[in-house]
Amino acid sequence: MDFITELKERELIQDIAGEERLKKLSSSDSFYNGIDPTAPSLHLGNLIALIVAKHLSKTGAKPIFLFGGATGSIGDPSGKNEERKLLDNSILEENVSRQTKQVKAVLDRLELQCSFVNNIDWTKNLDTISFLRDVGKYFTVNYMMAKESVKRRIEGDGISFTEFSYMLLQAYDFKHLFENESCCMQIGGSDQWGNITAGFELIRKTGKREACALSWPLLTNADGKKFGKSESGAIWLDAELTSPFQLHQYFINTDDADVIKLLKIFTFLSLDEISTLEEKVKNEPHLRAAQNKLADEVCDLLHGKEATERAKKSALVLFGGSVEGISDSEILEIFKDVPSKEIDKTELQKFNVTELFTESGAVKSKGEAKRLIANGGAYINNIKQDNPGDKITETDTLSREVIVLRTGKKSYYLVKVKG
Repeated sequence: MDFITELKERELIQDIAGEERLKKLSSSDSFYNGIDPTAPSLHLGNLIALIVAKHLSKTGAKPIFLFGGATGSIGDPSGKNEERKLLDNSILEENVSRQTKQVKAVLDRLELQCSFVNNIDWTKNLDTISFLRDVGKYFTVNYMMAKESVKRRIEGDGISFTEFSYMLLQAYDFKHLFENESCCMQIGGSDQWGNITAGFELIRKTGKREACALSWPLLTNADGKKFGKSESGAIWLDAELTSPFQLHQYFINTDDADVIKLLKIFTFLSLDEISTLEEKVKNEPHLRAAQNKLADEVCDLLHGKEATERAKKSALVLFGGSVEGISDSEILEIFKDVPSKEIDKTELQKFNVTELFTESGAVKSKGEAKRLIANGGAYINNIKQDNPGDKITETDTLSREVIVLRTGKKSYYLVKVKG
């Protein structure tokens, strides 16, 4: 199967410009993807570019990742209903530094070599007259206004000249890389297609060699909602913003209607392997084999196998698994939405099991606590409690800063130990 057919099979192609040139990609070529440094971390949508780059590398072509130190300072109107807030250069530089580390970590796991560039390097000394003559001359205002990203803004609250000029700067990036880095192709999400084709057109109109471009569809869930968002916000590639546990759980909870598409896009499993998992979704949906495989593969790629194993171990705690080896910070993350109460350590040392369940608010009375214990429904750190009079010091829980109480099968309460 050739690489274009495989990308189509995996739903990773929406638009192509210059398909004949695309088919000729070789080791003498490079291609690039632009990264917006207006956030401290990349998100799941950005991961698609790294995955497409790996597929394209089969041709021998070399990937370039361009960080928009220049374009990021003026704002891309694509997909936005209002002007972006302009960021200081120091913030952009910090974001570029953090995002570069994220991309490099993933590409190392993909065993993919690439180049990193920043468009501030070739635009910071670009004078206005030269830019207007060498770039602006080749675009009509009509052409620019017809682009969906611009048209939507004009029909809404309007667009500043700053953001209106964004596509010309991105076109200039493509031309610069084409001329200096043997870069014949730009790739990106379909929301960038207007900007991408502007660069393609600039290269064509200036009489240069043939170029090409490729976009993939923006991901939505089966219900039409934008993919990559959770109840708490975007799913980030930075482990400090979205932990491996949160990432793993996000994919574990993938709907059956979405999981096969996401396996095609976010993993390198063969299409035959994915077909086998599709049969399991149809015939054994309760096993969630496809979701577990998807979660493992993505977490391995972003954070490594060790992080994936810790995420899976943390998830077992939710179902009564041991908390041994799970840190207090991980416990707090796992149970971030359950009721909690702070209790001073000196007070806890005076409590027995009955009093701990009562004082924490897990049960309403000592009588209820004793009945719960007698019926085998009281757990401290997922260990069943049999004696209502046992002292808390004897249960060896005070070595932790967080104590997990469970009543019955799934009702959890946290005690945060002070002092």
